[in-house]
Amino acid sequence: MQPASVSVRNWLAIVAAMIFLMIVLGAFTRLTESGLSMVEWRPVTGWLPPLGERAWQAELQKYLSSPQGRLVNHDFNVADFEQIFWLEYLHRLWGRLIGLAFALPLVWFWLRGQLSPWLKPRLFALLIFGGLQGALGWAMVASGLVDRPSVSQYRLAAHLLLAIVLYGYTVWLVLELGSAPRQDDPKVRREATGMIAFLLVVVTFGALMAGLRAGTAHNTFPTMSGYWIPPGLFDLSPWWINPFENGTTIQFIHRWLAKILVLGVVVLAIRTRRPETLAAGAMACVQLGLGIATILSGIDIPLAAAHQAGAVLLLTTLLVVRHRGTPSPPRSLPAIMRA
Repeated sequence: MQPASVSVRNWLAIVAAMIFLMIVLGAFTRLTESGLSMVEWRPVTGWLPPLGERAWQAELQKYLSSPQGRLVNHDFNVADFEQIFWLEYLHRLWGRLIGLAFALPLVWFWLRGQLSPWLKPRLFALLIFGGLQGALGWAMVASGLVDRPSVSQYRLAAHLLLAIVLYGYTVWLVLELGSAPRQDDPKVRREATGMIAFLLVVVTFGALMAGLRAGTAHNTFPTMSGYWIPPGLFDLSPWWINPFENGTTIQFIHRWLAKILVLGVVVLAIRTRRPETLAAGAMACVQLGLGIATILSGIDIPLAAAHQAGAVLLLTTLLVVRHRGTPSPPRSLPAIMRA
């Protein structure tokens, strides 16, 4: 690998790790219901926290005028408010740091001519969609500042999915700039692609479940409160909104889709017996265990955050499987131009 390619690959690996940590931090922010503690979006000037008692009191009053402040935490004092404020503040600050960690080296590598024509548009797309992710995050928060003390489950799902896609594509570029051995295996490639898409569907229903706090509706396994098919699956009218707004229906769908995904990954691992597929199979089983433990615990916060992190790690292993099944580019091409 060319020295420039090594530097670019290491930089992107760091960015991917930062996005992973951001996803985990976002899980803690959501699970502690801290996301609505900051009721203003100041992407340029909002990086400083309140300084001094007067500033904290002013920030608290803004929060108490929001739906969550009025309807849920109306008795909060400054000490109570700080407990939820700092997580959301750290979440937003870390997002800004990711932006800097990506944009500044991008300009440096670009100006020094260390980026190939193949790589430039892909990195520019990551930059644009990273900025849109910040705007989408604020749109999610804004949905909980009007008349409801919680964010829209649809916007939460979109925010999480975009973060995961940004992470996944960054990891893919890291793999493309590497030199790991590959073999042209169309069947494995197709199966891995299908499982990645299926995983994103499972994550979507997990996000909808989190947005509606539906994880606490049924805390038994393998049944849902003693039922294989729980009552209330189609209580809402019209019937077609139940998979998106009925907590019982969403949890039912999420559980069964997750089981199907784990079965598919394990079957692939047993059939191929390659190191990367075995790693994916093992991670799928760990992720299933984390999901079951989260449900049985009544949505314990560290367990639920680990479950979200597990989904991202499972995606990582599937991306490696997909990449290893892709034929290598011609040896005459430099590593940085691999596609």
